[in-house]
Amino acid sequence: MKLVVQIPCFNEVQSLRAVVETIPRTVPGVSTIDVIVIDDASTDGTGELAARLGVETVVRFQRHRGLAWAFRAGLEVALQRSADVIVNLDGDNQYVGADIGRLIAPILSGAADVVVGCRDIAHLAHFSQVKKILQRLGSGVVRLASGTDVPDAASGFRALSREAALRLVVLSNYTHAYDTLIHAGRQDLRVGWTLVRCNPPVRPSRLFRYMSAHIAVSAYTIVRSFLLYYPLRFFGTVAAALLASSALCFAGFVSVSEQTKLSNFLLILGGVCLLLSVSALFFAFVSALSTLNRRLLEELLYRFKRERISGR
Repeated sequence: MKLVVQIPCFNEVQSLRAVVETIPRTVPGVSTIDVIVIDDASTDGTGELAARLGVETVVRFQRHRGLAWAFRAGLEVALQRSADVIVNLDGDNQYVGADIGRLIAPILSGAADVVVGCRDIAHLAHFSQVKKILQRLGSGVVRLASGTDVPDAASGFRALSREAALRLVVLSNYTHAYDTLIHAGRQDLRVGWTLVRCNPPVRPSRLFRYMSAHIAVSAYTIVRSFLLYYPLRFFGTVAAALLASSALCFAGFVSVSEQTKLSNFLLILGGVCLLLSVSALFFAFVSALSTLNRRLLEELLYRFKRERISGR
């Protein structure tokens, strides 16, 4: 059983040594442990430090591409190195590497395909109350979209089986956390979670400069996932709301005894809502057909990756 630990990094020279040194050298049920560092065009010598630390493989980007690209590249290299289990460990030393054994245990036992290392958000002193509320809200929406019960959907500390790594598709250009979790749920992969420890932060997050940007991108990712995986439910709900609004407007028009500006407004608004409702239903059926095509393409991509990368 081979474990590959991938570490996406962007200017992490201050924390990388601690991250690499806390990765266990032996894990029960694992015969080989390899480490991969994905250097996202760092300018502080992160890649060179990784090589000096004895990291087996250092993947260097020529330009800064972001966390999702680094995660995706790490999966591909890990699969090429015949990984049976892949662990993603952030390079900022946020998570405790010694918890890797606990994280991969459900995969080794065959109980899960994806395991997320969840932080005890409620008791993290460096998380503001606003951030805790937003994290719970975002995780709740992701649970709804993915059909999983992961309480910390934003956590980047996660383990994947070989099969899960072959099946997952990363669509986001920013972060993989929400995207891959929703996709895993829709692929009927068994998703579990376990509590993990956290280290005190050594620097502010570089993924988003402002909280508003994080909220906007997270909301976009979640809405896009609903459109991809639940088009009938999404557009059907919109159509139903518009149809109900149209009925209320027409009822208000009928209840007005004489023609007034209000009655004309209700009539026009009711007609607009009715047309929009029909349009939403049309989009629902078209999106449902597109979803069938996407599933076929995902299956073809899975078979292609399995033959090209895994050789199994």
